[in-house]
Amino acid sequence: MEAIEGLLYGLGVAFTLNNLLAALVGALAGTLIGVLPGLGPTAGIAMILPLTYALDPTSGLIMMAGMYYGAMYGGSTTAILINMPGESASVITCIDGYKLTKKGRAGAVLTIVAVGSFVGGGLSVLGVMLFAPALANVGLLFGPAEFFALTAGGLLLFSRISGGTLAAGIFPMAVGLMLSTVGQEIVTGADRFTFGIRDLTLGVELVALVVGLYGVTEIMSVVESLQKQGKPIPVKLKEMFPSREEWRRSWGPYGRGTAMGFVLGLLPGPSATMASFASYRLEKGVSKYKEQLGEGAIEGVAGPETANNAAATSSMVPLLALGIPFGSVTALMLAAMMVHGVQPGPMMMTSHPEIFWGVIASMLVGNAMLVVLNIPLIGLWVSLLRVPNHVFLPIILMVATIGCYSVRNSMVDVYMLWAIAMIGYVLRKLEFQLAPLVVGVVLGPLIEKHLREGLFMSLGDVSVFYTSPIAIGIWSVVVIVLLLEPLRSLYGKLFGVKVKKLIPESSE
Repeated sequence: MEAIEGLLYGLGVAFTLNNLLAALVGALAGTLIGVLPGLGPTAGIAMILPLTYALDPTSGLIMMAGMYYGAMYGGSTTAILINMPGESASVITCIDGYKLTKKGRAGAVLTIVAVGSFVGGGLSVLGVMLFAPALANVGLLFGPAEFFALTAGGLLLFSRISGGTLAAGIFPMAVGLMLSTVGQEIVTGADRFTFGIRDLTLGVELVALVVGLYGVTEIMSVVESLQKQGKPIPVKLKEMFPSREEWRRSWGPYGRGTAMGFVLGLLPGPSATMASFASYRLEKGVSKYKEQLGEGAIEGVAGPETANNAAATSSMVPLLALGIPFGSVTALMLAAMMVHGVQPGPMMMTSHPEIFWGVIASMLVGNAMLVVLNIPLIGLWVSLLRVPNHVFLPIILMVATIGCYSVRNSMVDVYMLWAIAMIGYVLRKLEFQLAPLVVGVVLGPLIEKHLREGLFMSLGDVSVFYTSPIAIGIWSVVVIVLLLEPLRSLYGKLFGVKVKKLIPESSE
């Protein structure tokens, strides 16, 4: 199916009543999650994951995708109004956004952000439409050895590029791989590491893992920072219209942010966060008003917010075309597909075209919904920030617990939810990265599957995993990326030169 034909087919899928409703609910829920400081898209998707199991795979994924790019937009609201980002991709928005708010331009800035989110997301959908089929065709050349290199190498790559020190990424990744071995062994059906608990024969429930690791842990962190939160500034409808000068200065950052975000969304790591920071740095280098950046320049908001939405959209390409999640959000979406018996990858375009093209087209529809609905609803989102936390946070915890229990009707999952939440809170306080743990649990079974298939086909010859040209290329990239930081440090020590770090200290 050609790209144009596929997009038209996807629009037909996206415009069915169920899928339109799923996109609407996902976009609105994502905006709400983004507005609430500290939660972010991963926590939000983790909380609605049990609900998507009651839907068909297409509607469930459309709802999750809507929540993702909706949270990208919603996170900017608190960053602009109270100088507190709703999620990590909006951190950079605080710099200029809040200063523009103090100048009385909050409404205009929020409108610029809404339009930029639509531009970045919409143009990225066109890029996804063009690049995903080509990437899927390349994926048809992959066998067990190549997929093992892609999954195992991609996991190593993600654990390193997700931020922090080497140990901060590798240790959680190893924990995730160990947890992925719990349950029935895929070939013989023998129980592994269940300790006599029957509910563990199906493995560690991913919903309990991600809701505890992100949802409950994030809420704990929000409670810690309650005293630091400012009061939202009311925004009137007549203040929502930007001036002609503000529109003129925004179109350049829109274009540059879209290009930057789309490219970074195709790479492993916290793509939306990296895209927003990279876009801000780009604007500092090329903008005619670079001296105003940091003091309240519209470019410092338009570029980063466009970039993070573009990255959120293009991050669907590796997931749908290769079946490889490059972030915690796409890992959750992969888990949802696997629960429904859908395996993403090169064959998905032909085996499940309604999912492949439907999800892509829905992102275009959903981004349009965000513009139409969220500009009038900004006042409502601001009002939600006034709900007492002692009322709101317990409700979220109750919903998370009920949702976790409802997946398998097992109290073991509830106990696991709270145990993992405590562990996640400690890991976060110790500055470990949580995303590699989730990706390790999701990719662990796939790594084991491709390893066994490769050994079976080669009659036990391990050289099959590093002799094919594609596998050699993948492992070469992994080794280069893993050695970048040590080589940087060694170069600095040998020549006494301070070299800027290549790996970010924190991630989404």
